[in-house]
Amino acid sequence: MKTDAYRQVAIATGTRQVHIAGQVAYDANGQLVARGDLAGQVAQAYRNVGIALAAAGATFSDVVRLTFYVVDWKREMFSDFLAGVEQVAKELRITPAPASLIGVSVLFEPGVLVEIEATAVVD
Repeated sequence: MKTDAYRQVAIATGTRQVHIAGQVAYDANGQLVARGDLAGQVAQAYRNVGIALAAAGATFSDVVRLTFYVVDWKREMFSDFLAGVEQVAKELRITPAPASLIGVSVLFEPGVLVEIEATAVVD
């Protein structure tokens, strides 16, 4: 499948791996944002991935794998999910990386709808 929004394969050539544990929709004060709003939570969690990447000296261009965990996933939720991804992709000029979306029954805290893990490889 060829698309600009999704990549199935990444080839990494760097020497340092960065593994980012699940990022959720917390703001800088540690408060959950966009309660009940999947698009809003996806956007904030994605922003938090960007912050974690920067702290490790990496960017979204270095990301070779993303995993999204979404509570009570149903195919009908895809447009809201994609709206959150597209919002931040424009803000942060994100290049798509190979990704998986996994539906889960619950995450670690009530109200958290999405969690994002990332792996990056840098020189």
